[in-house]
Amino acid sequence: MGYHEAVLLKESIAGLRIDPNGTYVDVTFGGGGHSKSILEKLDKGILFAFDQDADAQKNSIDDNRFVLINQNFRFMQKFLRLEGVLKVDGILADLGVSSYQFDTADRGFSIREEGELDMRMNTTQELSAKQVVNEYELDDLCRIFREYGELKNAFSISKSILLAREEDEILTTEDLKNAVKKHIPPHKSNKILAQLFQAIRIEVNDELKALKEMLLQSVDLLKTGGRLSVISYHSLEDRLVKNLIKSGNFKGDIEKDFYGVPNLILKAISKKPITASQEELESNPRSRSAKLRVSEKLA
Repeated sequence: MGYHEAVLLKESIAGLRIDPNGTYVDVTFGGGGHSKSILEKLDKGILFAFDQDADAQKNSIDDNRFVLINQNFRFMQKFLRLEGVLKVDGILADLGVSSYQFDTADRGFSIREEGELDMRMNTTQELSAKQVVNEYELDDLCRIFREYGELKNAFSISKSILLAREEDEILTTEDLKNAVKKHIPPHKSNKILAQLFQAIRIEVNDELKALKEMLLQSVDLLKTGGRLSVISYHSLEDRLVKNLIKSGNFKGDIEKDFYGVPNLILKAISKKPITASQEELESNPRSRSAKLRVSEKLA
């Protein structure tokens, strides 16, 4: 199954500072690249992995120190509790969409492949890209294109979608591209379409809310001194991770106690995010926008 080569593999695993007998969680199993590397460093330790995509279950690893849970990572704490796990030594998250999902045309994630407008990570959920594009009101489309896609011409694009769907339902990725093409200069086509598709995907999968829930649960689950490694691919995700590490909340506002001591819950292991080396950029193009932030749970 064509999952991408794990991004920032060496750096993200090193960031976890793995105890061979510890308990670890990979919240984005995918093709299993990061999980396999964690298992290589475990002795009597155990690794739990999460992936809501049923297709990822086919990559499960046959190892009695490994448990794969077919759930969204926003339910991590609940399902770990069912396994009798209340605290862990490290958590890893790679927030990228897998190559397998991009390359499977009928999942509707790719701007290059024609497919049904779907974009659901969990194919059993109700909301799909088709519903977002064909049923959302103008204001809601504007909001997601502006907030999640950071598109400057969000209103114009939204208006064109409404006009197009008055003529016929927008069913495929090609229908969507045709509906908005007059707003996209050819030399910026890939960039703007990627932002447009990203916005719809984030809305369909409720990605930012799920990320916030996972991050807060990670803080609860980590032992003092436990490590959190998060690889993000766009500014919206990275901002949430950065702010939580810097200030203890997602707004980035540092709050202090009665004595003026900042209420921090994590400590950054490096001041700046870690990015891919030149060698990795050349061998794995998916790594070009990746940022890794590693933090440690404070007492």
